[in-house]
Amino acid sequence: MSAPRRAVALVALLGALFVLGGAGPVSAHSAVRETTPGEGTVLKSAPKQVTMTFTESVGITDDSLRVLSPENRRVNAGDTEHASGRSDSVRVPLDDGLADGTYTVAWRVVSADSHPISGAFTFSIGKPSETTAAVSAEPAVNSASGALYDIARYAAYAAVALLIGAATFVLVCRPDSAEPLRGLVRAGWWVLVASTAALLLIRGPYERGTGPSTLLDPELIENTLTSRPGWALLARLALLAGAAVFLVRLGRGAAAETEIPETESPEKEILEKEIPEKEQVRPKPVVLAVGGVLAVGLAVTWAAAEHASAGIQVPLAMTSSVLHLLAMAVWLGGLAALLTTLHRSEALLPAASVARFSRLAFASVAVLVLTGVYQSWRGLGSWDAVFDTSYGRILVAKVCAVVLLLAAAGFSRRWTGRLTVAEEPLRVPVLETVGARAGGGADSGPGAGSSSGDTGESASAAAGDGSDEKPETESEPASAPGARRGALRRSVLAEVVVGVVVLVITTVLTGTQPGRAEIETAAAEETAAAGQRTASTTLIPFDVGTPGGHGKVQIVLEPGRVGENTVEAVIIGPDGGIATVPEIRLSFTLASQKIGPIDAGLTNKGGYWGTSSLNLPIPGTWTMKVTVRTSDIDQVSETRRVKILR
Repeated sequence: MSAPRRAVALVALLGALFVLGGAGPVSAHSAVRETTPGEGTVLKSAPKQVTMTFTESVGITDDSLRVLSPENRRVNAGDTEHASGRSDSVRVPLDDGLADGTYTVAWRVVSADSHPISGAFTFSIGKPSETTAAVSAEPAVNSASGALYDIARYAAYAAVALLIGAATFVLVCRPDSAEPLRGLVRAGWWVLVASTAALLLIRGPYERGTGPSTLLDPELIENTLTSRPGWALLARLALLAGAAVFLVRLGRGAAAETEIPETESPEKEILEKEIPEKEQVRPKPVVLAVGGVLAVGLAVTWAAAEHASAGIQVPLAMTSSVLHLLAMAVWLGGLAALLTTLHRSEALLPAASVARFSRLAFASVAVLVLTGVYQSWRGLGSWDAVFDTSYGRILVAKVCAVVLLLAAAGFSRRWTGRLTVAEEPLRVPVLETVGARAGGGADSGPGAGSSSGDTGESASAAAGDGSDEKPETESEPASAPGARRGALRRSVLAEVVVGVVVLVITTVLTGTQPGRAEIETAAAEETAAAGQRTASTTLIPFDVGTPGGHGKVQIVLEPGRVGENTVEAVIIGPDGGIATVPEIRLSFTLASQKIGPIDAGLTNKGGYWGTSSLNLPIPGTWTMKVTVRTSDIDQVSETRRVKILR
């Protein structure tokens, strides 16, 4: 394949990966387990520090936690650090003498599997207040940086499959000529180098949530190079340098071993026929060992920075991830190599090479199934997560695609078997005239030529005896192998197309929060919220449309859980002070369960309205309706949604 056509094919592959895989934001792979102070809590005195605990270890920067006062002033007294040497807990000290009011904590960390996450929560000192702190509601990852990062990831997956798969095909399947695959190997190597370098530059903006304009920011580059994902990418570049030397020496060695002297002598023909195939192209054990070490090393650079590096059974998970990636690369990359050889090789691909790849593909599929089952169990954790989580649904789609791929592989294996049988050499005994060899050796005169001629005639006659049957014997094999090769090309092409889809789904799966983690995160958030929250505070603006008839009503619901709750409702006037009104009514409705409205029965407590006997029977998101009457005829109602915990 010419260089322009290879470039077009590569661009088409990357385009398919991008379009099918999408470039949406990566799901968060860690979540907040606990915060101190808790979200929405009202403290009697100012805390000394803010601490956050996550469901897995996280990476931080100096400003991973930013605490903002009601006036939007930063009150951090130092840098963010891990708490008590725990990698899953972070803290930041606060200034002394913090005033009363509502404080906002904005946070951004990087989860153990290298995906950035961010968020914010509030707590109050003394009593809640208005706050001017502006916390961005944008996602953790900038959309442009996220798109570039995803493109580089897809390109890296495709490239490692081409590089490892094509090299393995040459070394193990041993086609007569590796020339058609040189371009494939080069393309895989160059694209992997370029995508890895791109990931090193994009990693900083990706983690910080900034745009591509900060790609060359020295501070971001330094942070990337000193992080675990950065180390993995640097190791990948070093391994690729070693792989380049290995491939160059391998190519030169193969050319030297298979070179035959360019002479027109009978010895050349004998040499071409007599050198056994295994001695010509079988690689040395040291070559296979070095190639295997490089391939395993490349696979480890993925496992060290993705799902396998976090969660349960990390050593076993990383081993499984490495084997899974290698099996995928050998199978899908080998398919691309087989298809290229079938279409571009000037000589017919020996059936023995096809049969070797068939066995190699079968072994790869076995490894994929075993490691896939383990990774599925580790990622899901329960049957409920199969259809109740994004990870589970994507995994189901991958399984369906793999089934289609196995079906196409079954057709390829069937045609491979037929092709191998069709090309089994037919050994025919050579008939020789008795005494011909002796006569040729004894006569040195003119009779020798006659004897030699007789022998030639005998040989011709022997050949002629079977000439009538030869067209019948070879007429069917002459056309059948071609038809079988055509069918094999089509089935391999189908495998490659479905393989691209599998590769896309796999890449998307690596960017999705595992089902086990998603369920554990939801449970942890609910437990943490239930254990932390001592009150739910809601501030609702109102305006009855008359002069001085506007303000805010602050409703404190304590503890905000199922059962009896205490309610306090305070009116904050236009001047920011406490105001009084003739009446405040409050009710709660849970429409999904057809419960309510439940009247809270507020009474005037002298300065505020309240009750200590509001009973909410079940958890859920309730609709809270408050009605404020400012005069005999002026009143207004507002609604808010409030979450009641178990």
